[in-house]
Amino acid sequence: MTNLVTNVAESVEQRPDSPAVVFDDAELSYEQFWTRAGRFARALANHDIGADDRVAIYLPNLPQFVTAFQGTLRAGGIVVPMNPQYKAREISHLLSDSGAKAVVTLSENVPAVAEVVDETDVEQVISVGDEVEEATDFEAFLAEDTLEIVDRADDDIAVQPYTSGTTGTPKGVLLTHDNLAWTATANADLIGGIDPEDKLIGTLPLFHIYGMSVVMNGALFNGAAYYPVPEWDSTEVMTMIESAGITVMFGVPAMFNDMINHPEADEFDLSSLRFVNSGGSSLPMEVLERFEELFGPTLYEGYGLTETSPTTHANGPDARRKGSIGKPFDGMDAKVVDDDFETVSRVEEGPIDEGETDLTEITGELVVSGPNVMAGYYGLPEANEEAFTEEDGQTWFHTGDIGYWDEDGFYYVVDREKHMIVTGGYNVYPREVEELLFEHEDIADAAVVGVPDDRRGETVQALVVPTPDADATPEEIKEYCLENMAAYKHPREVEFVEELPRTTTGKVQKFKIRGEDE
Repeated sequence: MTNLVTNVAESVEQRPDSPAVVFDDAELSYEQFWTRAGRFARALANHDIGADDRVAIYLPNLPQFVTAFQGTLRAGGIVVPMNPQYKAREISHLLSDSGAKAVVTLSENVPAVAEVVDETDVEQVISVGDEVEEATDFEAFLAEDTLEIVDRADDDIAVQPYTSGTTGTPKGVLLTHDNLAWTATANADLIGGIDPEDKLIGTLPLFHIYGMSVVMNGALFNGAAYYPVPEWDSTEVMTMIESAGITVMFGVPAMFNDMINHPEADEFDLSSLRFVNSGGSSLPMEVLERFEELFGPTLYEGYGLTETSPTTHANGPDARRKGSIGKPFDGMDAKVVDDDFETVSRVEEGPIDEGETDLTEITGELVVSGPNVMAGYYGLPEANEEAFTEEDGQTWFHTGDIGYWDEDGFYYVVDREKHMIVTGGYNVYPREVEELLFEHEDIADAAVVGVPDDRRGETVQALVVPTPDADATPEEIKEYCLENMAAYKHPREVEFVEELPRTTTGKVQKFKIRGEDE
């Protein structure tokens, strides 16, 4: 293989007139879509943006995202996906750290780019939507002719998404052409192959590796139709599944929870779905069983991380166990290890009753090794040293997740990294929220934790110590956070307290805030 998009080019050759991207009842055939991607690639080349140059895509799920993504790779560039909910302070580090030369964004987000562009290497701002002075309209940016695929090696970097480490500082994840091609193929194989007649719904955001690698690439690699959904709405999605005859859906637990709790859930016919998968965070058993009871299709659970492109484990038609994240994909190795990197013994059969089991005896950290594991973190040698362990000629990646495994080869995750909050499938690192809170003039001290939430799995809670002359209310603190960061990160619960529980060395005892034993 050379360039990741070679796989897409094969679909274009085999099915030029078939729908590639369907949005708002408008279809782009494979030939039309491929031509637009080629024109985008040529436009980049005309602006001296090519091999190894970064292009940031700061868009929701729109046809222009698909075009810019495939066009950037076609030009030999590297895609830097960014959450369209991010504000200026959040994109500043991503743009400056990555060295992106171009940004594709909604016209309404151009001011956020303009606010930080002088601190970056960005030379081109390309907008989707209304025309704005600080950017070039997307359609106007496209060149008249197309660019052929620029050859890339399997281990060349294709995509550089950002994830947060335990410190909350975003880290660039280096994913190769081979990482992403392997993942898209492995996930398609899991469901018995993606047929050209399949219709995959893009409810997962394309800036996230799950929606990008598994859904979009999975569809385009196999000549199927991809239906991007810019914003989650359970009514609209279920209506689309029914009316369009959607056959494959990947989502996060919060989506499936919304679907089963829809007031008219039993009136939707979702029988066209032949495969449904949940990832991003743990899937509650009651959600799984209620979904299957209401709608019929089996709901499978999987597991992965940005650093693994993303999927490492999954349940599928040939191997499924409720409550498990499934088995590792063929070609991957995984195991559970203790602090000395010794393998933890397997239980006979899971899932075990966690309330009646000493988890310390059976759990350890999940580590994985395989062709979908990242090349490393961008420009962070110390983080790379911590992330990987070499043993007997094999490189193992530390997931940071705690779990156990059974003798049948199924794996179970019981906890995330110590303080990370997983809300609706998104990772929120408390320190990022805390640092914003500390910037507020009425806040003397603050701590952020995750608390259980029926819909999202967890939600963000902030304990705030106000200054003596503070005037702000909890609601005003929430609004302040909403104005300065993505909505899913903001604390939905804000509680004013006199002081935070701390150790003698000044560390906040978050287990006490959550009401847990140490």
